[in-house]
Amino acid sequence: MTDRSRLSVFITTYNNGRTLTACLDSIQWADEIVVLDSFSTDDTLAIAQRYGAKIAQHKFMGYGAQKRRALAMTTHNWVLLLDADEALSPSLQVEIRQLLQDGPGMDGYEIPRQEQMFWRMYNPATRMNYYLRLFDKRRGGIDDVPIHAAPKVQGHITRLKAPFYHYGETDIHTKVEKINAYSTGLVVDKLKKQRWGIPLIMVFYPPLFFIRSYLFKRNFLNGWAGFINSVIAAFYVFLKYAKLYEHRQFAKYGTRLLPDDAPPLPNERQPYPDDPS
Repeated sequence: MTDRSRLSVFITTYNNGRTLTACLDSIQWADEIVVLDSFSTDDTLAIAQRYGAKIAQHKFMGYGAQKRRALAMTTHNWVLLLDADEALSPSLQVEIRQLLQDGPGMDGYEIPRQEQMFWRMYNPATRMNYYLRLFDKRRGGIDDVPIHAAPKVQGHITRLKAPFYHYGETDIHTKVEKINAYSTGLVVDKLKKQRWGIPLIMVFYPPLFFIRSYLFKRNFLNGWAGFINSVIAAFYVFLKYAKLYEHRQFAKYGTRLLPDDAPPLPNERQPYPDDPS
C-alpha cells in the first residue's frame, strides 16, 4: 500500500457522545482517525479512545480554525473530513476503499449527504447536496467561511455516488436552534465583509428559497417532513437578512425610537462579535 492510498479522517467534537459511535464505527478501517475536542463533558473522549483515535483538545476557535487545526494533526496526504454527527453508508465505505486502493485520479471528491429529517431519512430521490470531503491536503485546505467552513481544493474534483448520513437535525426543536445560531454567525461574516444587503431581500428571497427547496430539490417526496423542512429553510434565509437589518437599525437609532418615558433595559443591544461599526 502506497502513502497515496493511506487515509486520515479528521473530526472536531464537543459533547457528541450520542452520535460519535456511529460516526467512528463507519470509518474504523481508516489508517488514522484524528479527533480534536473542545473539552467535552460527556463520554465523547472515552468513545474516541475506544476506536484508537489520535486525540487532542483545544478551546473552540470557530468552525474554520478548529477544522484547520484538526487537519494539521493528520499525517497522511489523503484526508476525509467528517462531522461527529455524520457517518459513511456501507456502500460509500466500499467506494472510498476501492478508490484509495486503485489510487485516486482526482484531487478531491464531493459526496452526497443524505439527511435525517426529523422522524425520517431523506427519500433517496430527493436532490441531495454534495460536499467536498475527501481530498488531497497537498492541494487544498479549509476555508475561513464562518459556520459552514469547508475544504477548498486547487485541482480536479469529481463526485462519488454513494451517500454519507447526517444525523444533525433529529427534531424540529434542534433544527430551529441551529438556524438561530447559524444565522447570527453569518451576520458576523457579512459585517466583516461590509455586505449590508437590501431590506426587500427579506420579502422576495424566502419564498423563492422555499420553492427551490420544496419543488426543485424534491422535498415534496419527504411528505410533511419535507414541507416543514422547506419552511424552516426559508425562515433561515429570512433570519440572516432580518438580523442584519436589525443590526443596522440599532446602529442607526440606538434607543431613540423608544418613548422618552420608557427607560431602556441595560444591555438591550447585544453587538455582534467583531462588529466593525
